Amino acid sequence: MNKNSQFRRKMRPAVWAALSTVLRPTTRWRVLPDYLIIGAQRSGTTSLQQLLCAHPNITSARLMKGVHYFDTAYHKGSDWYRLQFPTTAYARLLEGRTGAPLRVGEASPYYIFHPLALDRIHNDLPGVKLIAILRDPVERAISHHKHEVRRENEPLELQAALEAEASRLEGEAERIVRNQPGYNSKAHQTFSYVARGHYIKEVRPMLESFGHDRVLILSSEQLFSDPGPACSRIFEFLEAPPWVPDGFPHMNPTADTSVPESVRKYLADAYAESNAELFALLGERFPWQ
Repeated sequence: MNKNSQFRRKMRPAVWAALSTVLRPTTRWRVLPDYLIIGAQRSGTTSLQQLLCAHPNITSARLMKGVHYFDTAYHKGSDWYRLQFPTTAYARLLEGRTGAPLRVGEASPYYIFHPLALDRIHNDLPGVKLIAILRDPVERAISHHKHEVRRENEPLELQAALEAEASRLEGEAERIVRNQPGYNSKAHQTFSYVARGHYIKEVRPMLESFGHDRVLILSSEQLFSDPGPACSRIFEFLEAPPWVPDGFPHMNPTADTSVPESVRKYLADAYAESNAELFALLGERFPWQ
């Protein structure tokens, strides 16, 4: 990570603290989200949010992709969360221009994995719709590790990081629950390479809690290999007018050939059972290994 990026990351909280003080009186006149892209991390959530916000009737939280309120910022309170979204006057202006309701959302990929986020969403946002985009968990874990190495959070090589994961994560989910809402676990958020790919553990209770009509689950391979049908499903799910974008965000779907086959086999074996349970629950097989 270069020095400019580090400086921006350090300055962001101070900038937002100043803006929040100035904007707090406008809280009552702000909309709440109609949809949340809840994950999974390294599955194309940024590209998906960019694609959705190109739609004339869809917009996002202000100034940032992921607000991370329901996972790491819940202690800041509901007024702070509202400040991240457009005013009702702005929403009405856009609706007047297009003649259709505005849909507002945000994308925070830690929501699907955080042990408290989905319950908080269910309690605080009745009626909100959830979009989960899931990537082949083998490729997701590999990409996650590379991402943390680039961010200088991970000193271990991939195989060593996978071997250390269980001890790094031991007790962290319980600490988050026990010490909430102010406790955030760097280990749980950073080193959960294998754990985040067992999607069935989050998808089954999510469908039971929110209902199938409020949850849309896609694979990132479907979205980026054939985006037209996937976009149509998303816009229909959000009750947004049909629309075809000029282009689609690009995500490289190719496998990382530098990863030893033994590591790939270890990951594939780890996910075989949970993938089978996920496909049975959804009634659909995704194009994964």
